[in-house]
Amino acid sequence: QVQLVESGGGLVQTGGSLRLSCACSGRTFSSYAMGWFLQAPGKERELVVSISRSGSSTYYADSVKGRFTISRDNAKNTVYLQMNSLKPEDTAVYYCAARGSTSWSRYPDSYGYWGQGTQVTVSS
Repeated sequence: QVQLVESGGGLVQTGGSLRLSCACSGRTFSSYAMGWFLQAPGKERELVVSISRSGSSTYYADSVKGRFTISRDNAKNTVYLQMNSLKPEDTAVYYCAARGSTSWSRYPDSYGYWGQGTQVTVSS
């Protein structure tokens, strides 16, 4: 069993920054590829960024390239999402997810573990 706990969400103005953290407990963190998904009201959950279990491979959605950075610290069992130059359209609930595989995936169904989500609101 894997437990994921996100933190770091909040309210920020356009152009501001937030750093989301996702702490993992229960199993070996380094065994999991990790992803951050967002879900806006009335919309499907979609992949924002993802990182392989070694950290050597990452994926960024076009909408966040150059603004968001995913990283992981396997010694601390934590994955981070640094969000810069935030825009109102980034407003959503952000979920951390773990996938029992070497590589990342863009499909939510391939992730077996999810955090409770953290709200990010960007005001204009």
